Amino acid sequence: MPGWYDEGRAHAWLPYSQMKTAAPPLPVVGTRGSRILLADGRELVDGVASWWTACHGYNHPHIRAAVAAQLDTMPHVMLGGLLHEPAARLATRLATLLPGDLDHVFFSDSGSVAVEVAMKMAVQSWINRGVRGRTRFVAFRGGYHGDTTGTMAVCDPDEGMHSLFRGLLPEHLIVDLPVDEARTEALARLLAARADEIAGILVEPLVQGAGGMLFHDAEVLRTLRRLADRHDVLLIFDEIFVGFGRTGTLFACEAADVVPDIVTVGKALTGGTLPLAATVASRRVFDAFWSDDPMHALMHGPTYMGNPLACAAALASIDLFAREPRLDQVRAIETQLGAGLAPCRGLPGVVDVRVRGAIGVVELDRIDIAALKARFVEQGVYIRPFGRIVYLTPAFTIAADDLARLTEAIVAVLSEP
Repeated sequence: MPGWYDEGRAHAWLPYSQMKTAAPPLPVVGTRGSRILLADGRELVDGVASWWTACHGYNHPHIRAAVAAQLDTMPHVMLGGLLHEPAARLATRLATLLPGDLDHVFFSDSGSVAVEVAMKMAVQSWINRGVRGRTRFVAFRGGYHGDTTGTMAVCDPDEGMHSLFRGLLPEHLIVDLPVDEARTEALARLLAARADEIAGILVEPLVQGAGGMLFHDAEVLRTLRRLADRHDVLLIFDEIFVGFGRTGTLFACEAADVVPDIVTVGKALTGGTLPLAATVASRRVFDAFWSDDPMHALMHGPTYMGNPLACAAALASIDLFAREPRLDQVRAIETQLGAGLAPCRGLPGVVDVRVRGAIGVVELDRIDIAALKARFVEQGVYIRPFGRIVYLTPAFTIAADDLARLTEAIVAVLSEP
């Protein structure tokens, strides 16, 4: 092992890991395309695109060149009282790409913070209109919106990883998605009874990601839009995971032809290069802050919001969606994932196999996460099961043979006694 590895392991606290018992982390020395390069010379095919961020693969030359050029000019400057060209251009492009009147872009540096900003935005928009008491959110079982205190409170309280903090967190209204008539009626009754305390409805459109890669139909989003309008509450789409092509359209809301009042984007926003997220509001929301009263301003300001390097990366990533056939590649991945994972349907312990866009999921009745991770590495792939699922979210540029290695590894490992 390289010297930095042994020295650093004593000090680096890794995410979602019991540091006493977890297997040693793999020493990474480089990335290329859909490959992770290890210190011992092995290459692993990356099946999760670094938590779904590296949609164009690693080290794309167009993004790298844009960041390098920006580094020569201005690595960072605060947005407090200042505005620079990369942030201005990115805000304009996001407003152009997003549907409807989602025109006002507030930058942050992580998905969790972007959702926190959306929640704060929603609550303050009511306060600024003179409406008090609307401080709760309706969110959904199976949902996941982040690890910060505010976002933990709107995750699934039972299935998520945040139940330990129940006494710390504010209580919101966590209900079933309106996937059928009974659940739709239940949600409608809740909104009718408690609309005066509800600031907004918060949902991950089409796929609830870290809560279990749970899929729902576009009609669910149309139902939520109708109910939000009927009961005069805001509708917030958390597209941190699904935004930028993951489900087959550039944004998941497009599949339902629904425009939320607020949308969050992140992860793939910079093509997996630098941390950046955004909370984008409709004119209706923004107008509640447009005032002569300084206390009506949105009092939030992440230090590195709109970082020029990250904005340059995001602009370059959006260029690639315009210049290269990313959505066609997602459709091809969807087809290959469907065929490649199909043999899992007959395996013992497999509950479900599902595919949407560049997301492939094998759900099991039980799972030994540590053992599966180790076996996948032995197969030459990097796949991170969680909960009861083994999933793939590869780069959109992944070669067909590398994608086949991923699906074949899953079939092979899950076929073992």
